Amino acid sequence: MAVAGFYRRALPSPPAIDFSSPEGKKLFGESLQKGNMEGFFKLISYYQTQSEPAYCGLTTLAMVLNALAIDPCRKWKGPWRWFDETMLDCCEPLENVRDKGISFGKVVCLARCAGANVEAFRTDQSSIDEFRKYVMMCSTSDDCHVISSYSRRVFKQTGTGHFSPIGGYHAESDMVLILDVARFKYPPHWVPLSLLWEAMDTVVEATGLRRGFMLVSRQQRAPALLYAMSCKHESWISTAKYLMDDVPVLLSSDNVKDIKHAISTVFLSLPSDFSEFIKWVVEVCRKENVHQALSQEEKSKLAMKEEVLKLVQETGLYKHVTNTLSAENSFCRTEQTLGHICHLPNIAAGACCRETCAGSYKATNSDKHVTVASGTVANHTVEQGVASLVSSSQRELNSCTFGNSCGCSAMQPASSDVFTALLLALPPRTWSAIKDRKVSEEISILVSIESLPPFLQDEILHLRDQLLLLKRCKDNRVEDDLDAPMI
Repeated sequence: MAVAGFYRRALPSPPAIDFSSPEGKKLFGESLQKGNMEGFFKLISYYQTQSEPAYCGLTTLAMVLNALAIDPCRKWKGPWRWFDETMLDCCEPLENVRDKGISFGKVVCLARCAGANVEAFRTDQSSIDEFRKYVMMCSTSDDCHVISSYSRRVFKQTGTGHFSPIGGYHAESDMVLILDVARFKYPPHWVPLSLLWEAMDTVVEATGLRRGFMLVSRQQRAPALLYAMSCKHESWISTAKYLMDDVPVLLSSDNVKDIKHAISTVFLSLPSDFSEFIKWVVEVCRKENVHQALSQEEKSKLAMKEEVLKLVQETGLYKHVTNTLSAENSFCRTEQTLGHICHLPNIAAGACCRETCAGSYKATNSDKHVTVASGTVANHTVEQGVASLVSSSQRELNSCTFGNSCGCSAMQPASSDVFTALLLALPPRTWSAIKDRKVSEEISILVSIESLPPFLQDEILHLRDQLLLLKRCKDNRVEDDLDAPMI
């Protein structure tokens, strides 16, 4: 026997007013004349429907991130970098979101991890007047957008908790436009701002916390160019714990007598699944096809990536990392404890590499050439196109043969680049655990980012912020303090 399904729902009106109704059009026209629909046009350009019934938080965030033109620094499909719900896999596995939805705190965490600036408020941390002020501010600008977490029941709609962006404000009637991402259910609609506040001022049964709103905007500093952390693989859980919790304990050992010992200590106890984390750290923003002509903008970005890599290699820490890794590689040949990171370029490329190739591109307004090694890597059932920048000092690409059935070669930048960036990204307090004062002072100088060029500082700060966010997600602390300071 066939079971009847639903083709949308009738929008309860009042209290809501359908955006496409005569009254809804009138509200839109008047708001437009008053300049309170500036944010609407960017949002409507990237308006999308959630692909799963419980994906409202992910869809809303993807829509806002795209409206703000924030680069995800990860490939979506083909060569395209684009925020899609499936790209927001940090903080909470997609399977869990599909089954249970996502909490307010984790949407905040996701937005920050994606590189956005976020100010978040639960209703017991704000007021209706403050909320109205922020709505008006973002409605008259396309540089920020408001995401609301509210209960549908207050609007007499079916369902419970929901996320959607606010698309505009009508001052005379004090109404807001909700661009509902569940378009299969309800169309965009206007509701009284006071009623939306009441809908946000409800308690989520699962957390015991109130709902609220967040302001999402672009970071002042540029997004990551070379390095980004990802929890696409579950290895990030053990890796985040190791880097944030275990490393300080290991460094407190009496055996740490010099810089080399300090760096070796970090390397020697790396989690066995650290290889998955490394792969995503060295992945650059897109796979460059060597047979495809690059635009001037793409060439310019490659030149910028080259500059970041060069700055990493000019740090004092890089020299120590290079020397330490060279020494540790001798242990690899004897199959001791560093065996799982013996061939870091191989690890960076993944378990199997196909179609490996390299191309040289001339940077914009420069005689310098930038070399990019690219290919497709496979790990179990997952395939991912990656591309890695090779600096001018590394023109001789490192070709290593995998110890597996693939029998293929990988070309990647030196492991020293990756580890130097990771060590710089660790919280400064990590190194205070070293008991030898002289060693502690020396390495504190090496890992300090205050003297680094602004370009590299931005890259490291982005990594550091991501590492903190991943750790807070792991510890389920994202609900406690929405404005926890970055490290």
